[in-house]
Amino acid sequence: MSDPILFTVDDGLARLTLNRPASLNAFDADLAMAWRDVTAAAVGRDDVRAILLDAAGRAFCAGGDVVAMATTMGSGADITSLAHVINEGILSLTQSAIPVVAAAHGTTAGGGLGILMCSDYAVVGASSKIGSLYANIGLTPDLSVSAQLARAVGERRALQLVLQDRLLSAEEAVEWGLVAEAVAAADADAEADAVRARAEQIARFWLAGAAGAYGQAKRLVRSQPSRSFAEQLAEEARSIGAAFETADAKARVAGFAASRTGGR
Repeated sequence: MSDPILFTVDDGLARLTLNRPASLNAFDADLAMAWRDVTAAAVGRDDVRAILLDAAGRAFCAGGDVVAMATTMGSGADITSLAHVINEGILSLTQSAIPVVAAAHGTTAGGGLGILMCSDYAVVGASSKIGSLYANIGLTPDLSVSAQLARAVGERRALQLVLQDRLLSAEEAVEWGLVAEAVAAADADAEADAVRARAEQIARFWLAGAAGAYGQAKRLVRSQPSRSFAEQLAEEARSIGAAFETADAKARVAGFAASRTGGR
């Protein structure tokens, strides 16, 4: 039996690949547990400075495995318990100071939308579709969708998405600000490869630069809702002072200054 998530680390980049392609990477209990454990492992490693989240097969993530819900979960309490497990992984990624890029080819729906929004920068295919679709089967948003969607696209657009069976096109998702960019290719397989390649290019850009500073910038933006305006200003001041003391920043600041003064 294949691992429900593939996890590798290469030169500072952790790659987390959802690996239930036959089920469109929908979450069952095994994937939920693996997601919690792998995300915690990724953010807990000192050698990981960027994370790439992608998926095997023809879709990114179809949310919860409805067949598993109907056949192996006997109560709403079971669903709630499993959601809590997946939420642990969501919190690991969103609360970390490590930038996350998603390569979300194909379709993303239901709870998969929450998994997509765990990323700080998302790349999709030009033919990708993204939607909520919970109410189609009588369920309500979970896996951070109600928490993150309105912040990402605004309350009115969030309501449009969760109150209809609408799937956004890639172009609409970019326009709404839900994803950063869309990549086109000749066919579905080539498009999936192109999305993964572009996402890795973004991650390698972070790694080649001041990866720690990118991570702290992500943390500042992600954690802002928990602070008042005055508290956020204070945290910004504290963070830039701490960054200035790092060896990376000292070298980069000195290099920048030298380039402006002719090395004097």
